[in-house]
Amino acid sequence: MLLSVLQANASVLDVDANLRTIDDAAQRASKAGAALLLTPELFPVGYAPLRIHAGMDPATLPGIRERLARIARTHGIGLVYSLPASAKEAHDDGAEPASAERRWHISATLLDASGKEILTYNKVHLFGEEEHKAFVGSQEPPAVVDFNGIRTSMLICYDVEFPEAVRAAAGRGAELLLVPTALSAGFDNVPQVLIRARALESQLHVAYANHSGHEDIYNFLGGSVVAGPDGSLLAAAGEGAALLFAEVGTEAVKAARAEVPYLKDRRPDLYATWEASPRRGFAGAP
Repeated sequence: MLLSVLQANASVLDVDANLRTIDDAAQRASKAGAALLLTPELFPVGYAPLRIHAGMDPATLPGIRERLARIARTHGIGLVYSLPASAKEAHDDGAEPASAERRWHISATLLDASGKEILTYNKVHLFGEEEHKAFVGSQEPPAVVDFNGIRTSMLICYDVEFPEAVRAAAGRGAELLLVPTALSAGFDNVPQVLIRARALESQLHVAYANHSGHEDIYNFLGGSVVAGPDGSLLAAAGEGAALLFAEVGTEAVKAARAEVPYLKDRRPDLYATWEASPRRGFAGAP
């Protein structure tokens, strides 16, 4: 399956402009034969957590979702987008929660080529003071669905930096992990090192779509990547706008897992005892 990844600069709270960017990318990706377009974290509204929380009307979200579904239908392409989503229940993620009158998760949604929603995910690990003030972290694990014959799951941005989150998806059978992100400049090792390591250690494809340029108070790194299940780099962007393409599929995943059976050889019961045991000092200490 040919996968496409959008890296672009969004305009904060200018939904029309941002959807035009997605529509153009979907058209180009579809013409190139891609079955799926992955877009960055919160791209339809731009990445500015406090401005979104203060200035966005939740009543507009269903309309934005329908417009995104129409883009998928029009171009006959699967689409991953990220938007705020109502958090119906408060979750204690150890941080000061968003105000009670407007509790939002950061969500990601996977649509099929008909515009039908087939998978949703809410961000578990919030990053930075602004996200913790504007959103609440979820507690739900990543789910897995079949997309064009590939077992597919999603995480969002900071989530993928935790090996436990990726392993949770892989343990549920994921072969492809889609990650909308909003990574600031200065964190080059995340796409260059960590994403490839996550793909290798859990032996699945990881596609990572980032913003580029400046939005609100943020300067974004760009650097979107697609990594293979052997840790290889399948596609990579620089700092500016880009539309990446990479072939992903089940055979490479099966081959990697057959060669080195990381998932099969895990010993989770043992690891649980390690975490539960009293903490000790250096080897030989009482």
